[in-house]
Amino acid sequence: MELTLIGIALGIFVGVVLGLTGAGGAILSVPLLGFFLHLNVAQAAPIGLLAVALSSGLGAYLGFRAKILRYKAALLIACAGLILSPLGIWLAHQLPNWPLVLIFAMILLLVARNMWMQATRELAGIEEKLGPPCQLDQTIGKLTWTLPCARALFSSGALAGFFSGLLGVGGGFIIVPALRKFTDLPIKSIVATSLGVLTIISTGGVIFSNFYGAMDWALAWPFSLGSIIGLLIGRQLVKSISGPRIQQTFAIFAILVAIAMLIKLIL
Repeated sequence: MELTLIGIALGIFVGVVLGLTGAGGAILSVPLLGFFLHLNVAQAAPIGLLAVALSSGLGAYLGFRAKILRYKAALLIACAGLILSPLGIWLAHQLPNWPLVLIFAMILLLVARNMWMQATRELAGIEEKLGPPCQLDQTIGKLTWTLPCARALFSSGALAGFFSGLLGVGGGFIIVPALRKFTDLPIKSIVATSLGVLTIISTGGVIFSNFYGAMDWALAWPFSLGSIIGLLIGRQLVKSISGPRIQQTFAIFAILVAIAMLIKLIL
């Protein structure tokens, strides 16, 4: 019962962060499961993926209903991710825990840096240069597909899928920046499309993980339930809180978590 309550509480926290920050917030799932439930990365990764799949699925559905999710782009990126996700899962079970923790901490620091810089640009009113290679046709509200566009999104999806399988991070920290760089979609559409990608890649990761018998369902369901509750709470809170300030707060917290992971690894 105690583990169930802890799992629900952790899930709610991750869900709130996900609702406040968008697709990158779920990266905290694995380190929090490690700190509070003493799971290694390979054990925590599939639990994190299930929570990402369910909570992102809800966010993607809301985005689809609002007609801001670009489903063709999401399907292309997700298909690429599903190709390399099994490779990441396989590698996670071949490596000892310490290199996975080290890789995870480095990625967490990179996410924190990117989110801080993005928030700083928004607060300063600096516009990002968007556009090639994927352009939005304003007359129909859809992307104009070209070979460079498809190649850029496919490559991004493959990379996100690999790290999703390896670390259980979902891949939003790759997909969101990629959509910002390679498309001129508005930010709400980017987040909704990213959530659509995460839903498919994470669901695939959960299915692949079951082949290794890696999923602890007794912990996974309470954590996932909490993440959905937290996501709904976060979506309400974000309406009354400054987006850039939320991102800066998350960046600081992510840095502290990464440092704690490294200290625990050394000790």
